[in-house]
Amino acid sequence: MVPRPSSGLINGRRALRGGPLCRIRVVEVGGLGAVPYGCMMLADMGADVVRIERQGGNAEIPAHSPLFRNRRSLALDLKKPQAVDIALALIERADVLVEGFRPGVEERLGIGPEICLQRNPRLVYGRMTGWGQTGPLSQRAGHDLNYIGLTGLLHQIGPTGGNPVVPLNVIGDFGGGGLLMAFGVVCALFEAQCSGQGQVVDAAMIDGALSFMAMFFGDRAAGKFPDRTGAHLLGGAAHYYNIYETADGKHLSVAPIEPQFYRTFVAKLGLDLHRFLPAGYPNEDCATVSHDWPALKAELKAIFKTRTRDAWIALFEDSDVCVTPVLTLAEAMEHPHNRARESFIEIQGVRQQAPAPRFNRTVPSKPTGPPDFGADTDAIAQEWGLEPALIERARAAGATD
Repeated sequence: MVPRPSSGLINGRRALRGGPLCRIRVVEVGGLGAVPYGCMMLADMGADVVRIERQGGNAEIPAHSPLFRNRRSLALDLKKPQAVDIALALIERADVLVEGFRPGVEERLGIGPEICLQRNPRLVYGRMTGWGQTGPLSQRAGHDLNYIGLTGLLHQIGPTGGNPVVPLNVIGDFGGGGLLMAFGVVCALFEAQCSGQGQVVDAAMIDGALSFMAMFFGDRAAGKFPDRTGAHLLGGAAHYYNIYETADGKHLSVAPIEPQFYRTFVAKLGLDLHRFLPAGYPNEDCATVSHDWPALKAELKAIFKTRTRDAWIALFEDSDVCVTPVLTLAEAMEHPHNRARESFIEIQGVRQQAPAPRFNRTVPSKPTGPPDFGADTDAIAQEWGLEPALIERARAAGATD
């Protein structure tokens, strides 16, 4: 494992990290995907996140993964009452608990919402699932692709007239899941400041994916949503909102939607504006599908194949035409804009994304790397004020390391 940094104790307590959530304590019941991402977002904003790992499990906190940064770790066998006692003692002192099991699992372990809210009435109990806490699929297994498939969202992603394609699992898992959960937790924390009461946050990836479709529900109601792959203005149907391959096999993202940008785009290409205007464009209803789009798209496809990607970028440089290169991760790390904004940072030799969003006053501290599996039991117990006897009994019973 990669050596982890010192805990930063001051007079027996951990020094507060920078960030707007620096006084918030979070207990994260170990999981994969959406839960670690959501807790990474909370930890990046300064929250003290303690991750409970399954003792005797695979000990898979990836040594370099940003998903697990800014945490501390303890291992508990929650099937043993001595471990549950430790978990409940932490929960009593926490502001937030986050878990990602199927509905009912935490109840069977003895740390469900009812008992936790009895112990700590101000607790925000975040429940992260794919299907939600209710409904006929709530006990079924699933993954990102399943959740976004059931929302109608996946049906829109793909080439014009082609089959839906597999996107990275950022829509359901991370955006619709982890980020939704973090947002719900912060909302509940804000409300608890007024009411003095905690509550359960039911964060379902299917709900988050549905929320992303808000604009398109409006388009559908207005009769401007064809509901098939590559048929919507923003789904690949329009020639002026598309991806084009260049002479060197690289790609450009072309998006001059607004009329003023489109005119500049056409002029930069040296094309006849009147010939290159699709029927009915530009006007207030420019999202309406035009019969001219396929032909204009084919013409642009041939044009962009005549030069390299960087040559096209040089042509469009310093112009408001909404044309940018499609970069690899390695290229993105070196792009001047990302470098100027310090969008990437290095932690333990791993280049990764910087915390976001940004704040001008409560600036988050630079993240620390992922913890060693179960390495922080004693430090957490000391800082969170757990009785030493709790840890001793758990160790004697083999319920913790």
